[in-house]
Amino acid sequence: MPGIEKEFITFVVAVISGMNARLIYRCLECVREIFKHSLIVTGIEDVLFWLGIAFYFFVQIYQTSNGSIRWYFVLGIVAGVFLATLLLRKMQKIQEKFLHKNNKK
Repeated sequence: MPGIEKEFITFVVAVISGMNARLIYRCLECVREIFKHSLIVTGIEDVLFWLGIAFYFFVQIYQTSNGSIRWYFVLGIVAGVFLATLLLRKMQKIQEKFLHKNNKK
């Protein structure tokens, strides 16, 4: 696959990777809301999350660009996290609107 096409696919993979990381962290936040944790357990969870995400990103970088860190891969991860955050906020607003509508009845 020639140059720009491969770079575009790498960028898309990076965006998806960033979205995955953000959504996984949101799942962790939901677990924390359901089950209250001490600060030590929360810290351990965060360290394990970041170690896992670092390994995940390493594997994605290795598979897409043979281990070379490209600026557009980093930009794609940031864009993916941003897009996932926007998506989560939009979903939360829809949920709040739906719950508020049902509480009026």
